[in-house]
Amino acid sequence: MKILFRVLLAILVVSTVTSAANTKEKEKQEDRLKNSGTVMGEILNVPDDIPQDLLDKAKCVVVIPSVLKAAFIVGGSYGRGAMVCRSGKTMSGGWGAPAMMVLEGGSVGFQIGGEATDFVLLIMNDHGANSLLHSKVKLGGDVSAAAGPVGRTAEANTDAYMRSEILTYSRARGLFAGVSLEGASLRADDEGNEALYGRKINPTEIVLGPSPATPSSAQHLVALLEKASPTSRAHK
Repeated sequence: MKILFRVLLAILVVSTVTSAANTKEKEKQEDRLKNSGTVMGEILNVPDDIPQDLLDKAKCVVVIPSVLKAAFIVGGSYGRGAMVCRSGKTMSGGWGAPAMMVLEGGSVGFQIGGEATDFVLLIMNDHGANSLLHSKVKLGGDVSAAAGPVGRTAEANTDAYMRSEILTYSRARGLFAGVSLEGASLRADDEGNEALYGRKINPTEIVLGPSPATPSSAQHLVALLEKASPTSRAHK
C-alpha cells in the first residue's frame, strides 16, 4: 500500500507541475497576443502608417512586438508574435484566429537603434501565405521581401511592391518605417500554438480550418484589422 501511495503521490505531483507549466506558457502566448494588438493599434493611429491599398490586398499580417537589438547581437536570437490571416480557402474573407510565429535572424537589418523594436509584416499573395503555413521561410530567399512604403495614400503600385510577397516594417523609438529584413527567417511557433490552443495544431489548420475559436486575448488585434480593412482587395 505504501508503494502504491507513493506512486500515486508522484503522479499527482508531476501532473500538478505539468499543469502549472502549461498554464504559464499559455499566459505567455496570451500576453504576446495582447501586446501585438497594442502595437497594431498604435501603428494604425500614426499619420504615416501602412498604405490602405496594401493593407486591403494583404492575405495575412504578422506582428512581432518588442524585439530587442541585444538579443540579435548574440548570434541570431529571435522575436515572437502572431500572424492573422483572412479566412476562407482563398484568404479573402474576414480576419481569423491567430497563429503564433517566430522571427529569427542576426543580420544588420535587425539592429535598429538600442531600444525595443516592433515589426509588422504584410503577406501579399497566396505563395507567400502558403509558404509560411507549411514551412520555415527565408525572407529574400524562399519568398521575395521588400521594405514597405508608409502613408495611407502613398503610391504602392510600383513594380517593387507589386512583385514582393512580403512587405516589412519596423517601429523603433516612435518611428514607423519600412525596413529590410532580407536574410531573416519566419516560421511557425509550434510550442506557442500548442500552449495557446491546448493541443498540437499547425498553422494550416488554424488559418484554413477547421479553425479554432479566436482566443479572447487576440480579439483586440482581430477587431483592429477588421475595422482597418474589412474588405479584401487581394488578387485571387
